Amino acid sequence: MKYDFDRKVVREGSRCEKYDSRKEIFGRADVIPLWVADMDFEVAPFITEAILRRASHPVYGYEFRGKSFYESAVEWMARRHGWTTQPEWMSFTPGVVSGLVCAMRAVTAEGDGVVIQPPVYPPFARVTRSNGRQLVENPLRETPNGYEMDFEDLDRKLAGAKALLFCNPQNPTGRVFTREELERVGELCVKHDVILISDEIHCDLIQSPHRHVHIASLSEEVARRTITLVAPSKTFNTAGLSTSLAVIPDDSLRCRFRAEFDKIHIDQGNAFGTAALEAAYTYGDEWLDQLLDYVRGNMEYVVEFLGRNLPSVKTRLSEGTYMMWLDFRSWGLTADDLWHFLVFDAGLGLNDGARFGTGGECFMRINLATRHAVVEQALSQLLAACEKRGIGLE
Repeated sequence: MKYDFDRKVVREGSRCEKYDSRKEIFGRADVIPLWVADMDFEVAPFITEAILRRASHPVYGYEFRGKSFYESAVEWMARRHGWTTQPEWMSFTPGVVSGLVCAMRAVTAEGDGVVIQPPVYPPFARVTRSNGRQLVENPLRETPNGYEMDFEDLDRKLAGAKALLFCNPQNPTGRVFTREELERVGELCVKHDVILISDEIHCDLIQSPHRHVHIASLSEEVARRTITLVAPSKTFNTAGLSTSLAVIPDDSLRCRFRAEFDKIHIDQGNAFGTAALEAAYTYGDEWLDQLLDYVRGNMEYVVEFLGRNLPSVKTRLSEGTYMMWLDFRSWGLTADDLWHFLVFDAGLGLNDGARFGTGGECFMRINLATRHAVVEQALSQLLAACEKRGIGLE
């Protein structure tokens, strides 16, 4: 079946954060919203059909997640990524961030060191601090070939830490770490007896020839200390259904994680999220393959357009995720001035790179999971604003 990713979906007025919060977030309600990580595409029809089937029953009471719920996830990860898991390893979470928080609370105490690798998804730093843990940074290094981990520094930082919050594929840079890189991370966590909390929510959004490797799949030794967080929400645009999974092979570690959930009683979930996950992981392969091709076309267009018209804005194709990381540092603007120009001159709503922590200032994250016509309009507005103001043209 051919899916139409060019079809326009009117999202305004649907209590959609991406569109209906623009005035609050950007100070104007008419920016092209290319920020928060959800897609502008229709949910795949097999997911909608599964939700409608569940909705057709007149009672929405308490329910449990049956065997087929977990088996669909097991089969998806084996089919898409070659990771052999078991249903009993899996625990429901209402979101990857809530899963991350419970994992961190389960394996660390207040005052313990928790390592993050900025620039990285902003909640990593926020929830570490708000839960009384010591934030330890191991910044990624920029190289001509893209971002890489600084393993010598990571070795030093893990020596005084209890947990590593890991992000692969990496958000916002789009890196998909290689097996060799992941093996080194695993070795260091084993060496320093550190628990690996791995946010792999973008693991399905991988551009060829790259491949995602679940870090827990590397060895039994690494698996014993890893909590992997996954979800269909980014892949299939179902974030509003609040349904994610923690995959924890080790019995003891899984018990500690579930005990933390029991303390705050947040494992009920919702009936429609359950139906959606099972449908997505059962029937989603062809839809996802077509989505990846479409998003790659948007990314290639951005690289070509900027290279031809605004080479001062540096970027590269993302290896994973549907975002790209744009480098505006050569413009010589402050982060505040860059933000103001993009919003009020170019009319664009992007994610401010400074929010991703160390190394993010004067970068912007752009979400390319939208219609190609929208991407064309956004870049046209950016070029017109640059020509009008005489910015970024040299």
